[in-house]
Amino acid sequence: MNTIPSEPVAVIGAGPAGIATALAMHAVGIPVKLYERYARPRAAGNIVNLWPPAVQALEQIGVDVDDIGAFCETEFRNARDKVRARVLFPPSVVDKYGNGGFIGLTRPDLYERMVDALPDDILVGNKEVVGIEDEGRRVVVRFKDGSSITTPLVVGADGINSFVRESVWGLPPIREHNLHVIGGFTFDLPAGVNPREAILRHSRTIQASHTGIRSKGRDGSEWWVLQAWDGQRPAPADLKAHALSLAREFPREMAQLVANTPEEHIFRWPIRDRGDVPKVWSKGRVTFAGDAVHATSPYAAYGAGMSIVDGYFLGQTLNGVDLGDAPALRKALARYEKLRVEHTAGQVKLAYMLGRNFHHVPAPMRPLRDAIFDHTKFLQKMVGDSNPAEISAQLEIMGPDLRTPAPVTAQRAGRGI
Repeated sequence: MNTIPSEPVAVIGAGPAGIATALAMHAVGIPVKLYERYARPRAAGNIVNLWPPAVQALEQIGVDVDDIGAFCETEFRNARDKVRARVLFPPSVVDKYGNGGFIGLTRPDLYERMVDALPDDILVGNKEVVGIEDEGRRVVVRFKDGSSITTPLVVGADGINSFVRESVWGLPPIREHNLHVIGGFTFDLPAGVNPREAILRHSRTIQASHTGIRSKGRDGSEWWVLQAWDGQRPAPADLKAHALSLAREFPREMAQLVANTPEEHIFRWPIRDRGDVPKVWSKGRVTFAGDAVHATSPYAAYGAGMSIVDGYFLGQTLNGVDLGDAPALRKALARYEKLRVEHTAGQVKLAYMLGRNFHHVPAPMRPLRDAIFDHTKFLQKMVGDSNPAEISAQLEIMGPDLRTPAPVTAQRAGRGI
């Protein structure tokens, strides 16, 4: 049982990491408040993909995962449709999570399901944090409206521009990937698009991909085009026209998907992060989750999912801990870091490397790179075999449920400790 703290844990930021953390805390009986600078959580973007650990975490923290998205088999192909790699999960994962284990859905749908799972008294909107003071026995959190609260623990889940991280550790500079992605979704599917497939295609310089989605019982497809783009350069004036010009390098259905998408369903974001994931996240009575500590390029298709699993592990590692006992809290937070730092750091590095390899190789080297991808097992080993195995290992590390951590042997096998 938990020793109930006199004041709730304060989670700052109501994105996937913050909502998941609040739900996980609530699920194990830890009082918690979720503070959001806007009146309600706002989905940053329009499309998202989840891997099996995130789905397991959502289910365990009380989110309805029934028909949450399209379970897709995933392939990497070149622009002429030659298969370069197939993403292969163990049969046990496929049996539980459907074809391929890769799930497509809209980001607003994910937010809606997560917010619906929150008890009414947990989310506090219009609360922008302007001060964090760790006094040793408690943390004082000050808000822009002049109010303040005290708490035994602050979880900074306030994104890549985290005020909490800047206050506690300082923020490393933004690392521009000099890439941007334009993406959207439609339920008007052209011939040749299977809503149970995720197809990631690359030409010499462009990625143009589509993934099946499910939304409120409907089959559809999300799509995105990605290219090198100076981080300081203005966005294209007409996103749909620009996406169409890139999609025409690929099989016909790519351009048809873009053409079938209403402009209000099209979104652009520049790709950037904060560099390498720090080896230590927690300091005193403050810790972090999600993009605040491991902002990730969408090349990993795992940023939101890792953030959700962060919340799961915070709930699991703090379950039963007396939050007023500083040594016990430090020990629990150190365990949380051991379960998360190595995995998240590896995914951030992989996403950055993939972006460099596909979009920033010097022009004279691109034919050689593509020959390697087309005629060797290099890409299969990297994204088809090794990374799915790493992601699948997280399921073992998570244990059966929030209140039942995995044995240490399983955590070591999964490189968690």
